[in-house]
Amino acid sequence: MTDQVLVLGAYGFVGTHLIKALVGRGDKVIAVCRQPPDARFEGIETVIGTLNEPEHFSPLIARCRAVVHLASSSTPGSSAGEALAELRGNLQPTLALLEALQEHSQTKLVYVSSGGSLYGNNEGHASTEDSLIAPRSYHGAGKVAAEFFIRAWTQQFAATATILRPSNIYGPGQAGRPGFGIIPAAMDSIRHGKTLPVWGDGSTTRDYLYVDDFTDLCLRVLDAPRQPGTIVVNAADGVPTSINELLTTLEDVAGRRLDRHYEIGRPVDAPRIDMDTALAQRLFNWKSCVGLREGLKRTWEWFNTCQH
Repeated sequence: MTDQVLVLGAYGFVGTHLIKALVGRGDKVIAVCRQPPDARFEGIETVIGTLNEPEHFSPLIARCRAVVHLASSSTPGSSAGEALAELRGNLQPTLALLEALQEHSQTKLVYVSSGGSLYGNNEGHASTEDSLIAPRSYHGAGKVAAEFFIRAWTQQFAATATILRPSNIYGPGQAGRPGFGIIPAAMDSIRHGKTLPVWGDGSTTRDYLYVDDFTDLCLRVLDAPRQPGTIVVNAADGVPTSINELLTTLEDVAGRRLDRHYEIGRPVDAPRIDMDTALAQRLFNWKSCVGLREGLKRTWEWFNTCQH
């Protein structure tokens, strides 16, 4: 085993921020992605391809002290009606990874699950890691299944895993693709004078976490002492915000009006997501530092300077 960190989904939105931070502090990184990235980072070993069998992972894990699993091929919306696709695209590769890790139980696993697609309304209280989880989408159900398989792996092999349940992560670098975040979609609509479709009446409430804050938590988890077992940790800003409040704040930041079209709400969307982050503060001395308005300002500046 060496001191390298294996990052799955390394050239996605969050992965790009994480590998930059890792390299910036001197870590050696093996970056895995399904498709060739638009740009590669100097000093990072990049592996391109679909890894879905234990033998695909084993030679990489043997060289690493930790694995960060960020890869995902779906969103709650895109997974609707696609249960088998969720199995093949997300759960099968995760199980193959766990089988490979059986021979390397000293390697720490950090698995990025989901808060927004697992929690539902908890009678007006913020959801803790022990709150009832009730996924509404196949995407969320796949995350729950992966979490339980990870728990079983750590129990059988005295291994170490931290499962992170982030809220809605946003920030510079997040493309405005349909279904991959309302913030970049709204910014793209403002920038090009398009109408933004909004599911429901805008009262749906979510938590929005700036990407640098989430990256900071990942680094703290990687640096924490190894303790066999599975820990589940929420990652959130801690300020629930309705869609209407979010879009109004964005209009204020951008100085432009956003045309909205309200559509019938989707069954996959919980009315309210509110997450408690006390455990992250206690275990890793972590809390979010970038508030929503400041985060939107930074993201809007990037959107106007780096988007084509």
